Amino acid sequence: MISKNQLKLIRQLGQKKYRKQYSQYLVQGEKNVLELLNSPLKAKDVFATQSFIDSYQDKYQHVNLIAADEDVLTKASTLVSNNAAIAIVDMPTASAPQASGLILALDGVSDPGNLGTIIRVADWYGIKHIVTSTDSADAYNPKTISATMGSFVRVSVSQVELPAYLSGLNLPIYGAFLDGKSVHKTQFTGQGVLLMGSESHGIRQACAALVTDKITIPAFGGAESLNVAMATGIILDNFKRQA
Repeated sequence: MISKNQLKLIRQLGQKKYRKQYSQYLVQGEKNVLELLNSPLKAKDVFATQSFIDSYQDKYQHVNLIAADEDVLTKASTLVSNNAAIAIVDMPTASAPQASGLILALDGVSDPGNLGTIIRVADWYGIKHIVTSTDSADAYNPKTISATMGSFVRVSVSQVELPAYLSGLNLPIYGAFLDGKSVHKTQFTGQGVLLMGSESHGIRQACAALVTDKITIPAFGGAESLNVAMATGIILDNFKRQA
């Protein structure tokens, strides 16, 4: 059964300071935990209902499955429901990509739900690594992980000093702006950086100064703006059409 110290750790890992302190994070819910167990990522402990353990223990004999009541898991979890399992995972190490294919960069995207959805979109379009500014949302926030719907196992995220990182790349940088050139008329190269800003502030000046190609999604209606995750998906689709 789950101990008081294990329960305490689960609750602590809901906070960024403890995730940094222990270099661990939570994966919650049956779907995300199963994605984790089928990936190269290292799950230290998995706390699960007896039903979950009975269903999967033969397949995942290498995993430390610890029985816990669903009520206990629900109280420990940041999720309202779907608490069949909670895993404690060691944070992987990954270096920011250097001049390889299409790089997705995010400037000040602070909402963890948006970041999680962008990770999911990146996975759909085959992008394995995302680079974000240091003030963007935490990729290991439980809300971020949940919003990825399992894509966190295939897409890495690095937080960097974004202007310095971008200036060190010898690549075209396509920045999303309201007054940019239509993505329908832009000739994208095989390599480059797609730079997205937050919905409220857009791409900030330090990064905007490094943009080589300003692009936009043409509007045909009256909406003031698009959600950043939605906009990222639309622009990536245009990139991939020319790949």
